[in-house]
Amino acid sequence: MSACRLILIGALSLTACQPSGDSIDNAAGERLEAASIATGLVADPASIPLDGIWARDSDRMCILPASGGGSDGLRRVGVVLDYGEGQGCTARGTLARSGRTLEITLGTCRFSARLDGDSIQFPAGLPAACSTVCTGRASLSALIVERVSASVAEARTLRSPNGAALCTD
Repeated sequence: MSACRLILIGALSLTACQPSGDSIDNAAGERLEAASIATGLVADPASIPLDGIWARDSDRMCILPASGGGSDGLRRVGVVLDYGEGQGCTARGTLARSGRTLEITLGTCRFSARLDGDSIQFPAGLPAACSTVCTGRASLSALIVERVSASVAEARTLRSPNGAALCTD
């Protein structure tokens, strides 16, 4: 019986020292993604142009260069979610890019979103200040929008429900 316990304890000790499968899979996935970007099979998210209209269902977002902003400078951003009958969000502000990370400021609402290929993903947990741009039970939390158009002219036309332009100075 004692030999069986020693073998069992030894086996458990060895498996406890093994790296988890998740970290191995993540490292392999990251290497594959880096190789795909390097060979041109996959677009580098850090170099994807942001300007234009982004949307999913009734959620809309416009991004345009800020006045005087360069190709990788500060950008204007507007977001509108309109679910009808007093349920929605409307905000405008700025966006600064650092690779895949988008630092978004909508008045006192500040957070980091993620650019993932042709989609932008807001975090599920946002600061309390972000609720001030929404009415009813609507929220910007976990918003995901996808590129619809790279047209600057189209992005300039995005309006809030009351008709205010969201991405113009």
